[in-house]
Amino acid sequence: MRDPYQVLGVGRTASADDIKQAFRRLAKQYHPDVNPGRTDIEHKFKEVNAAYSLLSDPDKRARFDRGEIDATGAERPDRSFRRAYAGAGAGSGAGGADPFGFDDPFADIFGAARRRYGAGVKAKGSDVAYSVTVPFVDACLGAKRRVSLSTGKSIDVTIPPGTKDLAKLRLKGQGLPGLGGAQAGDAIVEVHVVPHPHFVRREDDIHLEVPITLQEAVLGAAIKVPTLDGTVAVKVPKGANTGTTLRLKGKGVFNPDRKIHGDQYVKLTVVLPEKIDPELTAFIEKWAKSHDYDVRKKAGLG
Repeated sequence: MRDPYQVLGVGRTASADDIKQAFRRLAKQYHPDVNPGRTDIEHKFKEVNAAYSLLSDPDKRARFDRGEIDATGAERPDRSFRRAYAGAGAGSGAGGADPFGFDDPFADIFGAARRRYGAGVKAKGSDVAYSVTVPFVDACLGAKRRVSLSTGKSIDVTIPPGTKDLAKLRLKGQGLPGLGGAQAGDAIVEVHVVPHPHFVRREDDIHLEVPITLQEAVLGAAIKVPTLDGTVAVKVPKGANTGTTLRLKGKGVFNPDRKIHGDQYVKLTVVLPEKIDPELTAFIEKWAKSHDYDVRKKAGLG
């Protein structure tokens, strides 16, 4: 795998926010849903995910910068041991092959463990970090996403309803194999939720701003608004104003601990016509002569 800094297009002094922004930009660009059937793009998407998994973890990033782990997150072999081993002429064949297989990232880990504890050691396998990107609505309602593991196999990961951005899912036994028959490590999948163009999540509630016309605000109306699970009809009361908020009970995000859904709040915004015609102008001029009202004074600005 290439240098993760190069993959994300950031410098080594990049902040955590710089790294996150770079990841989100590239994840949107290379997402398989946007590029169906493009195996080359899918490879880039996986590479971007792997790079972010390493650099978004402060400990792993620091260890990579110090040269303790490589771009895949695997332990690097002890350099002094390697030099001593090479100097002693150990190995077999013209190239002096390394019996611990330093070209193999899994062997790097096992070789280090053997040197530290001896050949009969048993040790649980290391955890491996992954990341997956899901649309906002899928994260709220729950979904499945296929993740390609470092072992070469792919598995379907369940994204539980109500999953928040940067939540971590633990897949037992899907990490690196253990040493000496010990238990395998786990796969830690970090979920990145793509922001929605209209919905905003606050805890278990969904907030949405909806524009209404002047006539709908004055006369009242029945309008359709989107929710997480489809469009519903909402009644706009007569005399509604910008800031009037309607509550849709149970239309928010499911809370697995409380076993209930949050609510959706629809904030109305009155929008005038793009072009004010003479008829409306004449009506307002006539109406204003006997219906003057001071909105700034009421707001404490007059």
